[in-house]
Amino acid sequence: MDVHGTVAEGFEAVRDALVRNFATLGERGAAVAVYRDGQRVVDLWAGTKDVDGTAPWERGTAQVVRSATKGVAAAVLLLLHQRGQLDLDAPVGHYWPEFKARGKERVLVRHVLNHRAGLPVLDRPLTPEQALDPLRGPEAVAAQAPAWEPGTDHGYHALTYGWLLDELVRRVTGQGTGAWLAAQITGPLGLDLWLGLPDAETGRVGRVGRVEGPEPTGGLRTRPKRSVTEAYEDPASLTRRAFAAITPFPDQNDPAYRKAALPATNAIATADGLARFYATLIGDTAGAARLFTPETVARARAEESAGPDRVLVVGTRFGLGYMLHGSASPFLTPGSFGHPGRGGALGFADPETGIAFGYVTNGFRKTVTADPRAQGLVRAVRGALGL
Repeated sequence: MDVHGTVAEGFEAVRDALVRNFATLGERGAAVAVYRDGQRVVDLWAGTKDVDGTAPWERGTAQVVRSATKGVAAAVLLLLHQRGQLDLDAPVGHYWPEFKARGKERVLVRHVLNHRAGLPVLDRPLTPEQALDPLRGPEAVAAQAPAWEPGTDHGYHALTYGWLLDELVRRVTGQGTGAWLAAQITGPLGLDLWLGLPDAETGRVGRVGRVEGPEPTGGLRTRPKRSVTEAYEDPASLTRRAFAAITPFPDQNDPAYRKAALPATNAIATADGLARFYATLIGDTAGAARLFTPETVARARAEESAGPDRVLVVGTRFGLGYMLHGSASPFLTPGSFGHPGRGGALGFADPETGIAFGYVTNGFRKTVTADPRAQGLVRAVRGALGL
């Protein structure tokens, strides 16, 4: 496998790990980028641009990153709070009065970010066409009754997270999350990262699809008396219903899907764009001052939810909008915060080591939070740092 790009002295093991992903884990096309203290130390790519094609992956090839989108979108709410425009402890209904219906008066803004809002499912799932309408998702969530008393427990809001967050941003700023992100963060920083793909960038984006590989040995583990597999197969389970809030799920290669802005699932990024985004959250990068104050970093990664997850049926840990390092979602060190994308992508920051990491792929596996390809790359970074 020909690997292209650059790697700084001491980080050569990351290149070796990327080669192993192609040799043993069914990788078709992928890229990884790592920043340390604001400086890029890894920028590598290999394979094909499309999961089912032969054209080579090039510098600047971008892919849908699925739920790694959530960590990008979370930064919008946290920055609005940092700027004094949004109160994390205010009821969602303070900004969005229609949301108060059906027992949701006590849902706080922070409950949206820490997955404690009790709204992971829709009794009436949206069609793909409805889901791409920026009004229909928020309307459906506003009309939904909570599945549990808000604030009392947590469960991964796989798709509804995006509509909750997007409507809050719209009510506070008058813009959708994708437009605000482009105007305030990714545009000024020149990041190859979009929530709502511009027409001018469509040629850079590869086709994604399912790939097979050896079954993972880590990541999601079953709980006693009920397995993860059973939860996904049970039509009545919160697990199955949460991931079916859009039924059927849209074609991720559809230009209409890529052009829409779904803050839970459809950001498109290069590995460098994702890594540099996280690098700029925690520190200065070339030509750009840090986005998060130390206080906001502390909020992002302070544990808000932990323990058995009502949706993922395993123990998960969340801060405000970010997954935290743990057995179901291993990052670099206990202080890391970020977000995986189901079946592949991963972005995170680790303030103590100054590391920011981005991995994107065109091949999605069955994994949910701990893809073995991403984990192999993270282990290589950990080894390079002597951790």
